[in-house]
Amino acid sequence: MKIDILTLFPEMFKGPFDTSMLKKAQDKSLVEINIHNLRKWALDKHKTVDDRPFGGGPGMILRVDIIDKALQEIKITKKNSKIILLSARGEKYKQQKAHKLSKYKHLILLCGHYEGVDERVSQYLVDEEISIGDYILTGGEIPAMVLVDSIVRLVPGVLNPDSLLEESFLLTTNNQLPTTNAEYPQYTRPENFRGWKVPKVLLSGNHKEIEKWKNEMTSKK
Repeated sequence: MKIDILTLFPEMFKGPFDTSMLKKAQDKSLVEINIHNLRKWALDKHKTVDDRPFGGGPGMILRVDIIDKALQEIKITKKNSKIILLSARGEKYKQQKAHKLSKYKHLILLCGHYEGVDERVSQYLVDEEISIGDYILTGGEIPAMVLVDSIVRLVPGVLNPDSLLEESFLLTTNNQLPTTNAEYPQYTRPENFRGWKVPKVLLSGNHKEIEKWKNEMTSKK
């Protein structure tokens, strides 16, 4: 999988993408992540990428011509690709969407910033808009990180397949979320800490009873 990210603040991605699972996935060549500074495609010496909104209003708006120029350069004309604008008004991000996006070979994530993005970007240049929640952030950089983390872990070979079998938001065979989305409680050593004890059934070695307990605990969540 190839992921291209268009942003005004490429330095924000250095820590999250250079550690843990995301770094391992890149080291194994399972995913290629490219961070592009949108100012690279600016048309003036001041690297301006925004302008005042027509009709007045607060803030600055990212320009459609700059974004189009960037997309034209990095876009691969294949069917198995998708361009996504991270936007507060976009579709609410859920695990079903993460699974769907993990099947694509190429994703382009556009991080909005300032007061917003020219509406023609949404109308003509991107495939969809995604929001990670009902709150406002200063830009689309953190949402882009959320998408990349949740998608890359689903790419075959990134995680041990067994790790995905008992996920909190494990999809059903119909690609839908189950009625309960929480995992059962889990414990490790020490067995007794400050009088807080591990449930006896987990120490019994009786796999049938342990599985029964796990199912009961999940249904209570």
